[in-house]
Amino acid sequence: MTLRRLRAGAFLIAALIATLAIPAAAQDQAASKSEPLAKELAKLMADKQLVYGAARTNVADEFVAVLSIASTELLVVGAKYKEPILLNERLAKKDYQEAYIDLNSASVPGTKVFVEDLGADGVHFKGDSDHPFDIYEAGDKRTILDGDWKKQKLSEEEYTKIFAAADERYARMLGALLAELKK
Repeated sequence: MTLRRLRAGAFLIAALIATLAIPAAAQDQAASKSEPLAKELAKLMADKQLVYGAARTNVADEFVAVLSIASTELLVVGAKYKEPILLNERLAKKDYQEAYIDLNSASVPGTKVFVEDLGADGVHFKGDSDHPFDIYEAGDKRTILDGDWKKQKLSEEEYTKIFAAADERYARMLGALLAELKK
């Protein structure tokens, strides 16, 4: 075996060991599905000079709406709506502000999800100087995504599951908004 192959093999083994040694929490943070979508949405809204956006999701009678604050914060709400025909009309007229207000105030109980993305950069496992903490509300459960699960009386496993669900759901919400606003 040549010296070059030995070095390559040793490098591969070291890389594998380093990857396995990274805690699951750090891997989750690094793999935010919502980050690229949130950044794309914030840029798209800034480019189009939009403050509000709204869309229908692929779930029956479910909608999503966003309020962009200075392209640095995204407040995103998703929920089923009792009278979907009304929101469909708002979307047809591109009356996104009213759609946002309606979803926040008159959604079907128990279906509302609200994400406060304070960096307009997707949700992250914990906050730091590069990523302010985010907030995820589903139903009546509010979780601060700052990495401090103990303060919220959660186990690390519970917090990790909530984060994974928040990231997955937020990515789907952002995808629906991007599809609508790119039209």
